[in-house]
Amino acid sequence: MCSVRYVVYSRSLFHLSKTQCVSTSVSKHGSQSRRFSVSSRHMTIMPAWVIDKYGNNEVLRFTKNASFPVINYPNEVIVKVFAAGLNPLDVSMRGGYGAATMSAKRDPLNIKQSGNEFPLILGRDVSGVIMECGLDVKYFRERDEVWAAIPPWKQGSLAEFVLLSANEVSHKPKSLSHMEAAAIPYVATTAWSALVNTGGLSKDNCAKKRILILGGSGGVGTFAIQMLKAWGAHVTVTCSQNAEQFLRGLGADHVVDYTAGPVEEPLSALEKFDLILDNVGGDTESWALNLLKTWSGAKYVTLVTPFLQNTDRLGIADGMTKTAATVGCKVIKHLVKGVHYRWGFFAPSGPALDEIREMVDAGQIRPVVEETFSFSQVPQAFEKVEKGHARGKTVVQISKGGADL
Repeated sequence: MCSVRYVVYSRSLFHLSKTQCVSTSVSKHGSQSRRFSVSSRHMTIMPAWVIDKYGNNEVLRFTKNASFPVINYPNEVIVKVFAAGLNPLDVSMRGGYGAATMSAKRDPLNIKQSGNEFPLILGRDVSGVIMECGLDVKYFRERDEVWAAIPPWKQGSLAEFVLLSANEVSHKPKSLSHMEAAAIPYVATTAWSALVNTGGLSKDNCAKKRILILGGSGGVGTFAIQMLKAWGAHVTVTCSQNAEQFLRGLGADHVVDYTAGPVEEPLSALEKFDLILDNVGGDTESWALNLLKTWSGAKYVTLVTPFLQNTDRLGIADGMTKTAATVGCKVIKHLVKGVHYRWGFFAPSGPALDEIREMVDAGQIRPVVEETFSFSQVPQAFEKVEKGHARGKTVVQISKGGADL
């Protein structure tokens, strides 16, 4: 599955006056006092790209009157967006994919009316600067340069500001510009969740392990190749012929062209694998698990699952029931054959981005940016992602730099 990431930018469309903030002192336990900043009262709206209903590219609408984010919890921060990354997920969400699950996550008690997610701001990657911090935020300060992957149930980064939990945010790599940094967080945390949280890999146990990445030329695949090679793994990938040199340049040890014929045939001739990361889905499961080492803890982790489709089609309760039954049956079916079957999901994580930042600054991982767009070109950026033929991230520049801070 191709994962294309694009970045969108705007040439100083938004200029803050010095810092439109006031300082407030709050007393705690009667003796200690903390100072934190809050928005001045006139900052109630901001420019953003929004959708008011699900549909094609025509539902995208630019507004200067989007609601300014407000800190409601003491562990939250407001980030001024300098660059935003687009993913295939943004295109899918524009059309309503995952709407049932995301609505339940935003309003678990079903208190609000249907459609309360609108106007919805898309964009899952952000690189920018901390503008405000909640009372309990200790790891960040105002003006810190940060990056983050935004959970899909939250308002996204195609706006001047975005609200995040501090544990979703990390300091930006010093070696990257905001435009470059916005190409990494979402695919990085997705790959990290699949390989580390689900697959059990780490820099301490990855050396000499044989890893197969199905669909290696997308965003998750290109990041996973670099991370696994930095950890000492042997990496085999599948891709089209025109991406072979590109992936070898990222460190792939062996590349198999899936356009040359049934890809399972050349893969079956290779030594068995310790872990398979599946970005393709479809009928891949019918043959890919046979490529794993048996009775050795080998794992098959797929990022292509029917979870959101089930909840969209059947509702939350029935969809989750069907999903649990499906994955349970598959786990048992493959466990008796000596391999582990797992589903991988995106998980926002500031601590994971902390470790990824160190790898980036050490030169072990580099951003793969396909094309950049201005903030006024967001519809064109969505069209680029929707075509799905690029080998990198689409990035949108929201504001130009740090001069207005």
